[in-house]
Amino acid sequence: MSGQPRISIKAEDLRRVYRRGPEEIAAVDGVSLEVEKGAFISVVGPSGSGKTTLINVLGCLDNPTSGRLALGDRVVFENGRGLSEAELTRVRREAFGYIFQKFYLISTLTVLENVVLPFTFFRKPGAGDDVGRILGLLGLDKRAGHLPGQLSGGEMQRVAIARALVNKPAILLADEPTGNLDTARSEEIGSTLKDLNEREGLTVVLVTHNPRLAGLAHRTIELQDGRVR
Repeated sequence: MSGQPRISIKAEDLRRVYRRGPEEIAAVDGVSLEVEKGAFISVVGPSGSGKTTLINVLGCLDNPTSGRLALGDRVVFENGRGLSEAELTRVRREAFGYIFQKFYLISTLTVLENVVLPFTFFRKPGAGDDVGRILGLLGLDKRAGHLPGQLSGGEMQRVAIARALVNKPAILLADEPTGNLDTARSEEIGSTLKDLNEREGLTVVLVTHNPRLAGLAHRTIELQDGRVR
């Protein structure tokens, strides 16, 4: 995982508007921000404030309605036009690792098989060389042959983190990764994310309701009604 390229995210006046009948809802409404290389950023705010929509747009899982989004020197979206779906798929594969509130592990696959599952679809050069180290880094090396049903909630989330890291992403996006965990397991995952940022230089963008988790970041962005407060 070490040696992965670092890139920044720069968003300018991003908007993401949804239609509900005749009504327009601006889930993200004029957000401008920059995530520097190697930063650890947390995004907080009440339910419905636009946190998940924002991280989905930044991670190229959703297209903005307007504004500008750039990853490093590459413009992903500007002036109402964006990359093709094929190009976006390539960007997602090469730039990002994603962690969600649900673990999305396959119950019939072992820890190791779940972690290397992304290789079925895409593998960066040299990515497989780090699997053992990633498992050890996350304390999963002795769990490699276990099934998800034999793990604790914290261990399952660490498997999801390992899976997100296996293809050497430049940026790790985590959307409420501790939402299904108790306090102790939440703090465990928070410490893991902080260690990955500090020791591995991994850029981390974290969406969370947990103020203690948000406090681990270098900078916190608070959203209210789709806008940065």
